[in-house]
Amino acid sequence: MLEGTQIGDSISVSGACLTVIEIGSSSFTVEVMPETLRTTTLGEMSVGAPLNLERALGAGGRLGGHMVNGHVDWVGQVVSVRREENAVLIDIRVPFELARYIVPKGSIAVDGISLTVVSAAGDAFSVSAIPHTLEETTLGYASAGTRVNIEVDIIAKYVEAMLKEGTGKGRLEEALEREGFISDEGS
Repeated sequence: MLEGTQIGDSISVSGACLTVIEIGSSSFTVEVMPETLRTTTLGEMSVGAPLNLERALGAGGRLGGHMVNGHVDWVGQVVSVRREENAVLIDIRVPFELARYIVPKGSIAVDGISLTVVSAAGDAFSVSAIPHTLEETTLGYASAGTRVNIEVDIIAKYVEAMLKEGTGKGRLEEALEREGFISDEGS
């Protein structure tokens, strides 16, 4: 993990992108700001608690999942964990305002782990994890009540922002109209 790491590098700690401020022989130090403590589980961690650690993607590297920024949106709570053949199905409840960004077969990051949404309804969604993922990440420790960091798909948030009307048409709507894909006729 630390090979090639320099002060100022970003490392995802259970899904939260943090900046390395000090490097030891077998450890690194980060500072955590109040916003991160408010919107993640990092303030609840105890010494020795298991963490998911991932270095930032280097330019030209393979994207082994979807785009995960390490910008945790909020904390969700595991509702249930149940075996399904060779996998484990994990149901998670999130704040209702995040649920609109979560769709079946869409992307989600749970504690920084890039996953595919199996199903989504109301304020809950489910993901499925194979044994390798359970063994190599903190998902293997998840049980009902476990709090997890949730990062929804950034593309969904950008699309929503572009569609918002505000004082007039959203930016996406204006661009589509300008390029002739939609028309103002009849409105």
